[in-house]
Amino acid sequence: MKSSPLSELQIAADYLSKTDPILAPIVARHGLAPFVPHTNYYQALVGSIISQQLSVKAAAAIEKRFLALFDDKFPTPEQILSRDIEELRSVGFSRPKAKYVQDLARHILDGTVKFDTLDQLSNDQIVAELTKVKGIGEWTVHMFLMFCMGRLDVLPVGDLGIRNGVQKLYQLDHVPLADEVTAIATSNKWGHYQSVASWYVWQSLDNAPKLETK
Repeated sequence: MKSSPLSELQIAADYLSKTDPILAPIVARHGLAPFVPHTNYYQALVGSIISQQLSVKAAAAIEKRFLALFDDKFPTPEQILSRDIEELRSVGFSRPKAKYVQDLARHILDGTVKFDTLDQLSNDQIVAELTKVKGIGEWTVHMFLMFCMGRLDVLPVGDLGIRNGVQKLYQLDHVPLADEVTAIATSNKWGHYQSVASWYVWQSLDNAPKLETK
């Protein structure tokens, strides 16, 4: 029988507590990681583009004005493309972000990005597919895999919070590079629960990112 998300997260917490003594007290302090998968893939990716390099408050304000352009309903790709760049800029988008959101819409409409088949793809395949969209890089896809799709085996090696947390927790004399983070994960047997381990690393710094829809 397939484990429910909650039971799988409990299994992950128990596993990491046993295999990694550095994470064990963090697991005990913070409980289960809040990975709740959903299928609002399109909305999540638009939201991630909007929120890039912005505070949560600023991103929320822009998204509210963005929705107001479409009668407070989340727009379809066709509707996004019906607006010109200047209209999107008028609600707070930078010119690049306006182009990124429209590029995502085009990729969806031409079938380059297919949300109905994402669940069948590996993490690497999803990274390859989504990074074809301008403005969506590996970090964004890693967050999408973790917080939207609920994949528990993602190691976001490019995330500065992860790198800073690993340096602090494992007492390194420098901020580790991506391959060093991978080596730490391997030596501490994070296994198929790298997403969960990463969440606990973030908790050690109290700055876990989120990728969610309203």
